[in-house]
Amino acid sequence: MSEIQQFLDFAISLAHEAGAYSLQAQRGSLKIESKTNAFDLVTHVDKHNEDFIREEVAKKFPTHTILGEEGGGNKQSAIGVKWIVDPIDGTLNFAHGLPIWCISIGIEVDGIIQCGVIFDPSRNELFTAIRGEGAYLNGEKISVSKTNDPARSMYVTGFPYNIGEDPYGDIKRFNRFLNKGLIIRRLGSAALDLAYVACGRFDAFYESGLAPWDSAAGALLVREAGGTTTHYDGTDFSVYKLSIIASNSIQHGFLEELVRDEFFKM
Repeated sequence: MSEIQQFLDFAISLAHEAGAYSLQAQRGSLKIESKTNAFDLVTHVDKHNEDFIREEVAKKFPTHTILGEEGGGNKQSAIGVKWIVDPIDGTLNFAHGLPIWCISIGIEVDGIIQCGVIFDPSRNELFTAIRGEGAYLNGEKISVSKTNDPARSMYVTGFPYNIGEDPYGDIKRFNRFLNKGLIIRRLGSAALDLAYVACGRFDAFYESGLAPWDSAAGALLVREAGGTTTHYDGTDFSVYKLSIIASNSIQHGFLEELVRDEFFKM
């Protein structure tokens, strides 16, 4: 068994445990706090899951580092093994009982995401990928869609919590899709959006203002499923920059033209 496979197997076990705790906690009384505004929430489950993952990784791999949504970490270091963790992606959905949320773990080795897991406990769907070895849903290989006609496609996006200020021009960008009569959804979990592009449920995803934990596992899934990921300006995707287009590859050029703005270079 390769070292990367060992990392992935451990990440899967952690995601399953965190998912089981989350489902049980969701049936009780959630302790909910606001971070930046009334829509940017954190629950005691987010904090518990990240603390749990941090503690277990530290015990098994004491030299590894962790970058997480709740506890932070070093975004800059590209040396060694880094676990990039979103303990619950889709916290607002989770807090409202909407079953569109997940646990996401991407594992970076010397600056390159080598494997990732996205676990949706509500549907018992486990998405996994190892660089160069394909993407899988519950053990079955998956691939992006083959749709080449935008009129027959389904796209998905997300908005930052400060969308009212529209810092990235997202309202104008979203309106372009609507004005062209294109089908677009907003689910509230970037990690699941990416997983759904990887398995062909969506044909493409774009979003501005993402953090590394939002996309670390999902972007790898899309690429391993035959898709393409870039920034809005067409440059190679990095989890440490702000924008992403993830597509079935066939439509990537079309999406780049639709979402690109001169003022938005990342």
